[in-house]
Amino acid sequence: MTISLTNSNITKKNSLENLLTIGRYFRSKFGETIYKVPVSISGFTCPNIDGTVAKGGCSFCENDSFSPNLQEKKPKFKLHPSNPSNPYLQQQLQQLELQFNATRQRLENKFGTKKYIVYFQSFTNTYAPIETLKALYTKALSFDNVIGLSIGTRTDCMTDEILDFIEELSKDKEIWVEYGIQSFYDETLDEINRGDSASNMREWIVKTKQRGLNVCGHLIYGLPNETQEMMLETLKQTIKLNVDSIKFHPLYVVKNTLLTAKYLNGKFEPISEELYIDTVVKSIKMLPKDISIQRITAGIDDNTLLAPLWCKNKHQQIQKIKKALVKEGLRY
Repeated sequence: MTISLTNSNITKKNSLENLLTIGRYFRSKFGETIYKVPVSISGFTCPNIDGTVAKGGCSFCENDSFSPNLQEKKPKFKLHPSNPSNPYLQQQLQQLELQFNATRQRLENKFGTKKYIVYFQSFTNTYAPIETLKALYTKALSFDNVIGLSIGTRTDCMTDEILDFIEELSKDKEIWVEYGIQSFYDETLDEINRGDSASNMREWIVKTKQRGLNVCGHLIYGLPNETQEMMLETLKQTIKLNVDSIKFHPLYVVKNTLLTAKYLNGKFEPISEELYIDTVVKSIKMLPKDISIQRITAGIDDNTLLAPLWCKNKHQQIQKIKKALVKEGLRY
């Protein structure tokens, strides 16, 4: 009886369909595992924080406006595309190299890694003078065994000039642009103080794809007043734009944000664990076979998290989503 049950489990496991994760995409394309090395360069900010398009940042974003302590710890110098002067460029280049080398060393020691993509992750990494971007991107690509870049940004911070440059880089490097979409409902974008519109997001995603660049879209599930139907409709709209990859995030509330007060005053209820998992599974089943998945959940395990508490353990969430996908015959 035990042998029969084991064989049945093996057969079931082998019958699962492998989803196109970003790891499988890279192994298929390059023949080996590629690791993303996240970097955070001081001086980068966001037009939604510095007052260019809005004030206070997105409602879920922790920033200086709500935390004087953060402001004291961070340098006062902030990049802005309209100001070509950058007296801190050499410091930023050094910071880039130090962060990359430190992370690469850890990855090599732990996994024996060989190839990397530098991921400009924090804040809006095209919101700077073009010469600064050229210097940083070129420096990152000069590191040993770096095969490309992934650039996190907003669609309202992309320009034709920047696209010209990264299109040129993409001729012999793996270049990704990661756009924070979050939602394609303008009423939601207004509610979260996004400072951008659905039409503008569509325009720049199309322009980026027309350059032959890889695009990853970030979606947030559980935004204020959004139903599951709305979340899935945003996914459908994202798929129609021929993006290459998707990241799914739950909306969680941390201290020092616009959303903090609404949550504490009972005006915002975070998405439940059950609804989030169900929505992500439904979303993954909707994805075309050629769209890779880069993330299925997110969380934060420190005392800044207010709610929902299930976001405290990201690893546990991944396991639960994987288990739910297995029931659908899918292997993440």
